Amino acid sequence: MPMSPFLARLRAKVGDELLMLPSAAGFVFDSAGRLLVARHGDVGLWAAPGGGIDPDERPEDAVVRELREELAIEVAVRGLIGVFGGPEFRTVYPNGHQCAYVIAGYACEIVSGTPTPDGVEINDVRWVSEPELGGLTMTAWSPRVLPQVFAWWRDQARRWDTMH
Repeated sequence: MPMSPFLARLRAKVGDELLMLPSAAGFVFDSAGRLLVARHGDVGLWAAPGGGIDPDERPEDAVVRELREELAIEVAVRGLIGVFGGPEFRTVYPNGHQCAYVIAGYACEIVSGTPTPDGVEINDVRWVSEPELGGLTMTAWSPRVLPQVFAWWRDQARRWDTMH
């Protein structure tokens, strides 16, 4: 679903004007420490999968719903990596809509399914290591956030290794 009914009603009132929107992103790692990234169909750029938080929806529930809708996977939220915003999080969509996002970024683990793009919001997915990110055309916010995401993952992997 590209635009929620709530957002469609807002857009009917404010047109293309800038809206600040809460959203959630799912940072999913495989056992080799590679991150799942998705090519978003509306802008053709790579980023972590995720999307808008609906009214009265908990951010962690939103990320689970978004990954189910966009990639046909069920995930478990394993922790909050961070909350991100700023000028890199502004987007102007091809239809002229302006948005500034504040993104709650969650570490997630796949509990069932294989990531499969929905063909509407997501056109492609891949697992990438941190050095491979440079070869992708990514959203403006990804280079600011992904080093922190990989640092979080390395820290968690070290903790796991010391516990077992």
